[in-house]
Amino acid sequence: MVGLIIIAVVLILIAIYVIIYNGLVKSRMYTREAWSQIDVQLKRRNDLIPNLVSTVKGYAKHEKSTLEQVVSLRNQLTQVPSGDHQQAMAVSDQLTSSLKSIFALAENYPDLKANEEFSKLMEELTNSENKIAYSRQLFNSSASSYNMKLQQFPSNIIANIHHFQAVEFLAVPEAEKAAPKVSFDD
Repeated sequence: MVGLIIIAVVLILIAIYVIIYNGLVKSRMYTREAWSQIDVQLKRRNDLIPNLVSTVKGYAKHEKSTLEQVVSLRNQLTQVPSGDHQQAMAVSDQLTSSLKSIFALAENYPDLKANEEFSKLMEELTNSENKIAYSRQLFNSSASSYNMKLQQFPSNIIANIHHFQAVEFLAVPEAEKAAPKVSFDD
C-alpha cells in the first residue's frame, strides 16, 4: 500500500512538472509568434514603400532628401538581424516618422493629394502602421505573460532548470512620449 502511494505521488509530481514545462514552452511560443506578426507587418510596410516613393517622386521632385531618407531607413530595416528586436523597432520608429513627413507633403501638393494611387498607398501604409502598433501591443502582452511565468513559483524552478530566458518589452521611443503641442495661434 505504501508503495502505491509513493508511485502515485511520484506520478503526480511528474505530471505537474510536465504541465508546467509545457506551459512555459507554450508561453514562449506565443511570444515568438507575436514577434513574427510584427515582422510580417514590417515586411508589408517595406513592400509598400517603394510604390509610395515612386508616386511621390513625380510630384515632389525637390523633396528628394525626405524620399531618400525613407528609402535609406527601409533598407536599414531589411538589414537588421532577425533576433535584434530592439534595433528593428528603433529603425521602424524612425521610418514611421519619415513616413509622416511624406504624408505631410500631400498638403503642399494638391495634385498629389488627389492622386488615387497615392491615396490608396497612404491608406495601406496607415493600415500597416496600425497593425504594427497592435502587433507591438500583442508582443508586449505575450512577453509579460511569459516573463511572469518565469518568475512565479514553481514554474521559476523549472524555467531555471531548462534555461528559459526573459524577453524584453518593446519600448515607446522617447520622442513619441512627449505630449503634442496644440496651438490655435497664427
